[in-house]
Amino acid sequence: MNGEIEELLVGHWTDGAAKTGCTVIRFPAGTVASGEVRGGAPATREFALLDPSRLVQHVDAVVLSGGSAYGLRACDGVVDALRSEGVGFTTAAGVVPIVVGMALFDLGVGRADAWPDAKSGAAALASASTSPPGGAVGAGTGATINKWRGADAVMPGGIGIVTLAEDDLVVTAIVAVNAAGGIDDGSVVAEVLDGSFSWRPPERFGVDEGVGNTIIGVVITNAALSKSDCHLVAQGAHDGLARAIAPPHMRSDGDAFVAAATGAVEAGDVDHVRWLALVAVEQAIRRGVGSLDAMEPNPDTTS
Repeated sequence: MNGEIEELLVGHWTDGAAKTGCTVIRFPAGTVASGEVRGGAPATREFALLDPSRLVQHVDAVVLSGGSAYGLRACDGVVDALRSEGVGFTTAAGVVPIVVGMALFDLGVGRADAWPDAKSGAAALASASTSPPGGAVGAGTGATINKWRGADAVMPGGIGIVTLAEDDLVVTAIVAVNAAGGIDDGSVVAEVLDGSFSWRPPERFGVDEGVGNTIIGVVITNAALSKSDCHLVAQGAHDGLARAIAPPHMRSDGDAFVAAATGAVEAGDVDHVRWLALVAVEQAIRRGVGSLDAMEPNPDTTS
């Protein structure tokens, strides 16, 4: 990211032995955000408040986590840490940090009884920097793709990070890639068109084989956008997902994106930001897919 979006910080907590982890994205004060879910099996926290009709406008942080619903506990550590700093939505009883959580299913890739917790979330936040690594780290540690082709076709996913800039406008996509589908290279569409395509039954890419799904991510821009504008940008992020993954948004995927705007520069046209978000997400997903070597156990790390 190289710090193109001022005060944006990203940190990972990684358990290489258990093949799970979490990633924390900390926003500058006053960041506006919205989001959208298109997958059929989401695991989220505080996502409803992202609706443009809801009261709260600003979000302090987003947590991307492995561990399915268990991994949402990582948000607690981020909430506690931000509260201790006095960061959050102001109420008569003090601040309430607004931390949105999204989780993917990696249980059983390494260990089925291990997932990020509050300490993990706090550690990821404490390690946050302007130049986070991608790959098999944080929420992408146990991520896999291509489950719909069967167990023998499963490949590693990971965290993809891409930043695009046009003049003063910057858009960054941070995506944890853990899809039922695979990277779209045109071959699946070709099979459908020539009649050679054969649909695989859903149980082939479900949790029955010990692997699960879901792409989760955040798109951040330095543009000045409303909450409704951010919702449109989140829709663009999902369009980018659909350009990168075949097939996208399966019922077993909990695909979800948050779009956030720091307000540092005038946006001009929200469709411009949405287009950059689409491209950034597509490229981040392609970049987030690792090699088979990424499936080898790694030592526990905090990065």
